[in-house]
Formats: sequence, structure tokens, C-alpha cells
Amino acid sequence: MSRKSNSERSERSEEMIKKAVLKAWNSGSYTATVQISGSGKANLEGVKTARNIPSVEMVPGRSLAVLFLDKSNPADAVVIAVL
Repeated sequence: MSRKSNSERSERSEEMIKKAVLKAWNSGSYTATVQISGSGKANLEGVKTARNIPSVEMVPGRSLAVLFLDKSNPADAVVIAVL
């Protein structure tokens, strides 16, 4: 079993958490439409949001941190913080 260095773990973490801008918010389903920074005009819809984030904080235009549990599958993304 090989151990990963701190820099390898850090690089992996940076790939998995992305900054985004909130485009739309659905308080009923607690999901967001977000635009990942640097992605042009492409939006991700139906992104699950951590329930510890108050709905009142989810105002379009706010910056967010989005965690990608599987970087090849955007459906596994979750909003983890309002920045």
C-alpha cells in the first residue's frame, strides 16, 4: 500500500472543490442551478445543497463552494458553502 504525500492529497482536494456562482435556487427541493467558475455559460441544474445552509443565504449571484464527489459525474455534486 502506498501513501500519498500531502501535496498529492492537496491537489486531489483542489480538483474536487470548485467555486461557482448561484444562478437559481429551489427551496422546496433544496437544489441549486450553478455556474462553475471558468466554465463559460454552462450551468449545472438540480445540484443538491447541504441542509445546514440557510435558504435565505441562497441569493442568485452569491459565490458558492461545490464539492464534486465524482469529478467525472456532475450529478454527484453538492453545494457545501456560501462564500
